[in-house]
Amino acid sequence: MTTFNAFWVEKNESELTHSVIERSVDDLPEGEMLIKVEYSSVNYKDALSAKGMPGVTRSYPHTPGIDAAGVVASCTNSDFAEGDQVICIGFDLGMNTAGGYGEYIRVPTNWVTKIPEGFSSRESMVIGTAGFTAALCVEKIERMGAKPADGPVLVTGATGGVGSIAVMLLAKLGYEVVASSGKPDKVDFLKSLGAASVIGRDELSEENKRPMAAPVWAHAVDCVGGEILSNVIKCLYPLGSVAICGLVASPNFSTTVLPFILRGVNVLGVDSVEIPIDYKNRIWDRLATDWRLSDLDSVTNEIGLSGLSEAIDQIFAGQVSGRTLVSHSI
Repeated sequence: MTTFNAFWVEKNESELTHSVIERSVDDLPEGEMLIKVEYSSVNYKDALSAKGMPGVTRSYPHTPGIDAAGVVASCTNSDFAEGDQVICIGFDLGMNTAGGYGEYIRVPTNWVTKIPEGFSSRESMVIGTAGFTAALCVEKIERMGAKPADGPVLVTGATGGVGSIAVMLLAKLGYEVVASSGKPDKVDFLKSLGAASVIGRDELSEENKRPMAAPVWAHAVDCVGGEILSNVIKCLYPLGSVAICGLVASPNFSTTVLPFILRGVNVLGVDSVEIPIDYKNRIWDRLATDWRLSDLDSVTNEIGLSGLSEAIDQIFAGQVSGRTLVSHSI
């Protein structure tokens, strides 16, 4: 019987507790593939699950971790072989299916991507769901015709997991990136990632009841929602696009039809969870080739399972910059 360590969240009426326990692979759900996990990462959704917030995980005890990368331990699907390096993100992993904060997971094969040649499981998990979402945002605005010559591209929530990778990727592709952050001490950090300039969150967060404002940005990636997103939409160039993927400020925003019918702007929703696996495979291939980022260590903090509780608290305290990698070898 194979046993393994897992981060364990227990919840009852009066308290919620975290611990690292020993489990058996026999405890895992049914599925075609058993994966020995090498790395995971910390995302906002993991923090919600680990804190017992409604809407993510229905029942406890539970092991979060919406990201996992490692080695196939066994598989009933002939498309994969024992020893294959694989990535699993999204779908139900870490939500109601035991996730990447365990040293083993068992999942359906249609949730799994083979790691592209020359790419590593560590790189894939530094990117993780957050960085993958950033790539989807860039892919969507480019699908609408965005190109560097259009003008500056705004990234809101730029120090977070999605925002920091979005800044790096847009800069790599030649865009003039304007990073927005509520952390004035992170200006140098954002410029080191490739931001041409940095603006404070307060410049975007004040309520503006005018239906439109002077155009400032060609395109945008919005990670926060709320009043900031409302103001971004009002300030896009004609035919500009904003890819939206976050709700840290609020899941709600208000606007009128005027930016859409007078400037032809586009609001593009981005989901990294339920998109088809073929689409995921294509994005991973790009991240491993022409979109490959060379300095991921500059945005990475690496921890083991014992550091997860503190990392989750830091997310809710707004103290996280870049990506937090979870290594099962620490």
